[in-house]
Amino acid sequence: MHIGEILTADTANGTGIRLSIFVSGCTNHCKGCFQPQTWDFEYGKLYTESIEEFILGELSKNYYDGLTILGGEPFEISNQRVLVDLIRKIKAEMSEKNIWIYTGFTYDKDLIEGGCRYIECTDEILDSIDILVDGRFVEELKNIRLNFRGSSNQRIIDMKATRKNGKVELSPLNN
Repeated sequence: MHIGEILTADTANGTGIRLSIFVSGCTNHCKGCFQPQTWDFEYGKLYTESIEEFILGELSKNYYDGLTILGGEPFEISNQRVLVDLIRKIKAEMSEKNIWIYTGFTYDKDLIEGGCRYIECTDEILDSIDILVDGRFVEELKNIRLNFRGSSNQRIIDMKATRKNGKVELSPLNN
């Protein structure tokens, strides 16, 4: 996996102060994407142990509310297999930090058993995160007034409630 960018003290990609990492690689290629350079799976820097140590060290600072993972596409197969280990470490070492993931895939279609981006670690990732912003960016539905999403088809899903109740539960942040 490659990392296109790491944003420290980010307030645009989730609630509170966040550490945001943009993974590389995306097959969705949404028209109007704000980071088309991240479609390339080799864009940016190779994800290494030193980059992971930086992420964990930075995120451990008390002013961070959590981590946001965007892209590119975090739920590309190769990215999931790396991200699951990072998420495990964060949950073990900093369980008070919340985790948001942005995906162009749809939770209840693509990320479920039998879905096009469901693999052996998808459930563990989904069980470990707090918010999933799902859905492709649709340029014709772009709305800059929306909280934490680019187009009106995208959903901010409360993953703890969704996993508990067995159906999609939207976050109040959708309003």
